[in-house]
Amino acid sequence: MSRSAPLRVANISGYWGDRLGVAREMVEGGPVDVLTGDYLAELTMLLLYKTRQRRPDEGYARTFLTQMEMVLGTCLDRGIRVVVNAGGLNPAGLAHDLGTLATSLGLAPSIAHVEGDNVLDRLSDFMGSGITLDNIDTGESLAQREVEPLTANVYLGAWGIVDALHAGADVVICPRVTDASVVVGPAAWAYGWARDDWDKLAGAVLAGHILECGAQTTGGNYSFFQEIKQPLHPGYPIAEIDEDGSFVVTKHPGTGGEVSLGTVTAQLLYEIDRPAYLNPDVITHFDSVEVRDEGNDRVRLSGQRGSAPTDQLKVCINFQGGFRNTYACMLTGLDIEQKAAFATDAVFAAVGGRENFEEVDVRLVRSDHEDAATNAEATARLLITVKDHDADKVGKRFAAGVNGIGLALYPGSYNDVVAAQANEFAVMWPALIPAELITQRVFVAGEEVGALNCAPAAAGPPAGNFTSSAVGPQRDWSEVPTSVEALGRIMGARSGDKGGNANIGVWARSDESYDWLRQYLTVEKVRELIPEATDLVIDRYDLANLRALNFVVRGILGEGVAASTRPDAQAKSLGEYLRSRRVPIPTELLDVTKDGPRP
Repeated sequence: MSRSAPLRVANISGYWGDRLGVAREMVEGGPVDVLTGDYLAELTMLLLYKTRQRRPDEGYARTFLTQMEMVLGTCLDRGIRVVVNAGGLNPAGLAHDLGTLATSLGLAPSIAHVEGDNVLDRLSDFMGSGITLDNIDTGESLAQREVEPLTANVYLGAWGIVDALHAGADVVICPRVTDASVVVGPAAWAYGWARDDWDKLAGAVLAGHILECGAQTTGGNYSFFQEIKQPLHPGYPIAEIDEDGSFVVTKHPGTGGEVSLGTVTAQLLYEIDRPAYLNPDVITHFDSVEVRDEGNDRVRLSGQRGSAPTDQLKVCINFQGGFRNTYACMLTGLDIEQKAAFATDAVFAAVGGRENFEEVDVRLVRSDHEDAATNAEATARLLITVKDHDADKVGKRFAAGVNGIGLALYPGSYNDVVAAQANEFAVMWPALIPAELITQRVFVAGEEVGALNCAPAAAGPPAGNFTSSAVGPQRDWSEVPTSVEALGRIMGARSGDKGGNANIGVWARSDESYDWLRQYLTVEKVRELIPEATDLVIDRYDLANLRALNFVVRGILGEGVAASTRPDAQAKSLGEYLRSRRVPIPTELLDVTKDGPRP
């Protein structure tokens, strides 16, 4: 269909539990055509599973109903479509309950929902037919783990959403579609794109990636937060998408936060891997997009290139990984290292030794300061975590052992109470299955109106064949004057989790700073600056078009967020830690205090 104006797609949620009032703010703040929301982090599927164990009729993001109670009538009056992945593990249940809510409000929307992602009951058939469901990150076969999966959901693409909108849906409830799909679907529907309009689809994927985390695009979690004039209560992002897939990122006038070259770049780098960004409907080449700041909270993205997706779909499998418990003891003042060693030896002597548990993790968090001004500032934390499939071993028996040595430790010892009840944890297992085995099914008012096989219109090469071409150095920086400063003086960063891996996207604020950064910040240097990554595989990808580098630290989060023993299990602070490291920086680069234009 033809349009005389860009399609205005607004985000109303970046995660399950996000600010409830955003939907009303977006509808009342100015013109929009589509409301979209992302509710499903990888960890959320496990949380929804636990919710459904208690309340079988749920298993979806219930907060979406509260949002719709505020705005559904206005959306119907103005023709605003709503597309969300709040359906989680039970999209049919959410569609039904939304219908009940609408009736109570005297409204009669056309409500569609999409199914086809849930393959839990098909896993044994897959493995029986030779699909080994190898872990994408480790290569281990799922069969080797001898586990009973709790959830198994394929990341669906956007074409079921397109069919639902063509069927007249006012609201489309999705299960585990990709984060970008809730934007790709409305754009493809509005402009009548074909399934092989790769460049156009790539633009919508970029728009979806930027919108998906809400306020992270408008100044939230931003490295240079001090520069934002109104950082509190930021407005949420809007993408004005054109027919060719290019778009402008903006927000409603008068709202807090900021849309700038820096805030958009930060979100582009969030939780990505190689520049060839895999999606069920298109591969989007992040190293092709041009980003221009037009001022007044408007940033334009164009020139994007897309190519045919692979013939595989990602499936996220969760299974019970066992039980764990943590002993946190405080170490104050002098001889911190010796006190930590003594405490560790004492704990394991009291609980039968390290070998008594399937997995042990010991971390000394040096938050203490020498000659500290306060007692608290002189204290470090020792975290001893044990894991095992025997809940009693890491629960009652572990607690009894460590609680029994409280008066036989180092001077000044005190600790957090150790729970007698062990915590259950799950493992997130990413794998691939042939797309042709998956069918999206579209329902309107509970009746099936269409089915779409997920095999792509054309298939590209396997994911492993994609590489990024780095730009060579242009200047010799070896002889210039330097000053030892924090890396964050000249670069921003954003980091996050990708299964058991973490990405750290960093960007420079000038062409000269980027030229130095790409020469200085090698994989070896990152290992040096982040000691916990010393023995891990790190991949680096250059995105010269963004003046950015993306590092993927493989395995730093173990078997995913739910199983990780790292204090920051989602690696949200890893980029800021890298920015804090002090290194010799050319003094001429230290005067750059704002992102300049890109060539």
